[in-house]
Amino acid sequence: MASKRKMVFGYRMELGDIVPSPNEAETVRYVYTRYLAGASFQCLANELNQKALPYHTGKSWNKNMVARILEDSRYVGADLYPPIIPAEQLQAVRERRRQNRTVSPPLPAQAELYKLCGSAVPGSAAKRICTALNHLIDNPLQISMAASAVCDTAEIRQLQQELDTLLQTPPVDEDAARQKALEVASLKLASVKTEEYESHRLRSIFETHPKMDALDAALLKQSLRKIECHGDTVCLLLKNGQWLEA
Repeated sequence: MASKRKMVFGYRMELGDIVPSPNEAETVRYVYTRYLAGASFQCLANELNQKALPYHTGKSWNKNMVARILEDSRYVGADLYPPIIPAEQLQAVRERRRQNRTVSPPLPAQAELYKLCGSAVPGSAAKRICTALNHLIDNPLQISMAASAVCDTAEIRQLQQELDTLLQTPPVDEDAARQKALEVASLKLASVKTEEYESHRLRSIFETHPKMDALDAALLKQSLRKIECHGDTVCLLLKNGQWLEA
């Protein structure tokens, strides 16, 4: 078993010759295609973990395994390995990786991006985030002053469930239901007021912030609640509850 795993992922020995292993070779092509479509190493690792084909028997995929596949020139036909992907695809991957390294934000911004996204953010996505925030600096009126139509927190959901239970349990305790309804309304009102305050605060921040050549960690911390990266789609959740697509 040990000697078999020394074979490069995507290949197998057949009658003394190195040949593509059909399922693994298809996975290699998938990795290259998805990466060039905008998926990050971590995103690809997550996707591959949902598939039935492991990289190592009994071991989950991680971003280092993905990186090894994306940097291995043997997949285009080198060192007696038959080609699985065209040379142009490997070159395109190298160019994207070079661009990602070139536009990587400064270390403080990288740390803040990691906190907001929950994983490393590719350089290309960081550049798009920077562009989106610069648009807000150019036009802070893009920040909505309208409160979110739906106030949704764990506490509100819990109280709403308790209210629904009271109303659906005969005989209805009207005093308890009325008190619970007031608690729900009070929390929803407080949430609306918070969003309105955050909208005013965000406009004030972006009105006075200079345009950025690179991401500012302080601005990320002041303005964003969350970042979601799905392949080549990047979404930003402002602290007033407003979503933006970068």
